[in-house]
Amino acid sequence: MKPHFLAIPFETLADELRKIDQPAYRAKQLAEWVYGKAVTDPAAMTNLPRELTEQFRFLTSRVVARADSTDGTIKLLLSLRDRERIECVFMPAAKRATACVSTQIGCAMGCLFCASGMKGFQRNLSAEEILEQVLHLQQTGEQRISNVVFMGMGEPLANYDATVTAIHALIDPDRFGLSARHITVSTIGLPREIRALAKEDLPITLAISLHAPNDALRQQLMPAAKASIGDILDAARSFYAARKREVTLEYVLMDGVNDTGVCADALAKLARQVRCNINLIRFNPVEGLSYRPSTPAAVQAFEARLRKRGANAKTRQPRGGDVAAACGQLRRSEAD
Repeated sequence: MKPHFLAIPFETLADELRKIDQPAYRAKQLAEWVYGKAVTDPAAMTNLPRELTEQFRFLTSRVVARADSTDGTIKLLLSLRDRERIECVFMPAAKRATACVSTQIGCAMGCLFCASGMKGFQRNLSAEEILEQVLHLQQTGEQRISNVVFMGMGEPLANYDATVTAIHALIDPDRFGLSARHITVSTIGLPREIRALAKEDLPITLAISLHAPNDALRQQLMPAAKASIGDILDAARSFYAARKREVTLEYVLMDGVNDTGVCADALAKLARQVRCNINLIRFNPVEGLSYRPSTPAAVQAFEARLRKRGANAKTRQPRGGDVAAACGQLRRSEAD
């Protein structure tokens, strides 16, 4: 089988080319086509011989569905080599363009308010399959991707090695060339893996999907989240100590579930235990689930109460609400 181009570190690419009797300078030309221009069609690499470009696989996935939002958000459904499907999202803004990528097919975490795991967990993605999503999104969007968030389908830290390998490719100046500070990994909160990530030389942002201010409610909403909030925050403190990067606490607000004043007070108390920002997210309704989004007034009141108690809280602006924005929704709709 042909080697996957995205699996080859740039520093070893020249050696790989010499094995097939190609000059070392072709490495920079190949990288410019793929990483610089997001070109993956060998026929379009006009200054390279076909006997070179046909030696590699550049994409093993293809776009099978696309949904365009009125706010510029683009959601893609990709079919992989084994016909499994994943989602990724392009989110443009005035000064940046963000790619939201998946790390697993399905999800084993079983959060009761999330569409990603409703059909269970199939398998981890390879680092190349994660990186292919960035290329597909770059080919789709007009802006150059500047940020990547690991917030799509799956738990990134449950696919630790592939996630870290993909991040190294994203920040390699000879490959995707992104700033590590523009990469965010969102996790349900796996303390051992968070501590391992703290030891990597990666000044990325760590986002923890908290969604409840106490263990009892969190276990109810997120039954696979076995670690206590105390253990998770202890790991988050280790991450901050090592990387000097404030942690983000993500909190999806659901009507009558976790949006009360008591919850806000408890969350503010937790936030004082670690250097963090709180990112409030209004729940995106999912067909077949009974949860409903908090009212705009309730969201505003919740944020105000957090701020009054000294927490740095901000409500995330919703994106792509008209194109099945919640993770896993497009995959479900196309399969139904």
